Amino acid sequence: MTTPPNLAGPKPAMRPARPEFSSGPCAKRPGWTPENLRNAVLGRSHRSKLGKARLKEAIDRTREVLEVPDDFLIGIVPGSDTGAVEMAMWSMLGPRPVQLLAFESFGKDWVTDVTKQLKIEAEVLDAPYGGLPDLSKVRKDADLVFTWNGTTSGVRVPNGDFIAADREGVVICDATSAAFAQDLAWDKLDVVTFSWQKALGGEAAHGVLILSPRAVARLESYVPAWPMPKLFRMTSKKDGANKVTLDLFEGATINTPSMLAVEDAVDALKWAASIGGLAEMKRRADANLGVLEAWAQKTAWVSFLAADPATRSNTSVCLKVIDPAVTSLAEDAQAEFAKKLAGLLEKEGVALDVGGYRDAPPGLRIWCGATVEASDLDALTPWLDWAFATVSAELTAA
Repeated sequence: MTTPPNLAGPKPAMRPARPEFSSGPCAKRPGWTPENLRNAVLGRSHRSKLGKARLKEAIDRTREVLEVPDDFLIGIVPGSDTGAVEMAMWSMLGPRPVQLLAFESFGKDWVTDVTKQLKIEAEVLDAPYGGLPDLSKVRKDADLVFTWNGTTSGVRVPNGDFIAADREGVVICDATSAAFAQDLAWDKLDVVTFSWQKALGGEAAHGVLILSPRAVARLESYVPAWPMPKLFRMTSKKDGANKVTLDLFEGATINTPSMLAVEDAVDALKWAASIGGLAEMKRRADANLGVLEAWAQKTAWVSFLAADPATRSNTSVCLKVIDPAVTSLAEDAQAEFAKKLAGLLEKEGVALDVGGYRDAPPGLRIWCGATVEASDLDALTPWLDWAFATVSAELTAA
């Protein structure tokens, strides 16, 4: 279908300098080049003195930038954030009742793993995309598994106040799109996981697993009834007792890591520290969200999937089309409209990989973490309007 001449208006004059707005892997940090990886420990064993030192550097820099408490353990694990969450669930769940918060796709995945694979009768507190479950129902006597920031829904918990200070269970927090952009309540969290490819803009395949002293106590006092794959094992017998393998949290990874990816993570962490650490990372993400909020406030055809600003993500920002001509369409036609919108932006080279998640309501998802420049978002918003007008014109012509 051909767009009527000039119906959508001329293309905007400005273009984003970097069109990478994917929600994972995310944009590399500003100024990144492959030359930054020239000191990577390549062609050497990751268990060599130099290899272990670089892995330890990644751990130490993570502690510094993310402001992780000194008595928490930090490990680099296989399988990205998913692997880190799975390690925690398979190793710790079982001795207490379990609750799960499910308000986006990954939280729903953890429900499947706990109830179908581990076969634990858990209580699921869920909510549709765009909302949060009733957090007042979280129990202090139960273990809790939840995502701090819903990468596929654009919704985050506002704080950790819903978790009891005198909790009896362990709290497992998937923080992969929250870490380095939002305040994590370390006093309320026992397991925190993330992956380098999110807010750090690093390479994929590796996860980071952070354990509180309470999490370590659970690992050492509880042995699950099910077989434990090698990749999930974090303890070993010592003097007849079950002890956490501390080497795993000093750079001795369970399996062979990519030292190129490790070097890239170290580079990103150095950049984060150089700009002002966590405070500046959060400020940049908040400012990026602010660009889209200011634009959406004056734009009739779009709205945030997360209606409540207090629960709106400042990283994975999810938008929905609210124009009546589109919302009156059948569900599959609305999805097709959003797909065309994202496709046109990619064709023009102004926004890559910004389609909404496949299970979420039709719309766009724009990454606003600290590695994205506010100036690129400023340049993007006129293109969003132009793309909407162009696809709408096709709809009218049809």
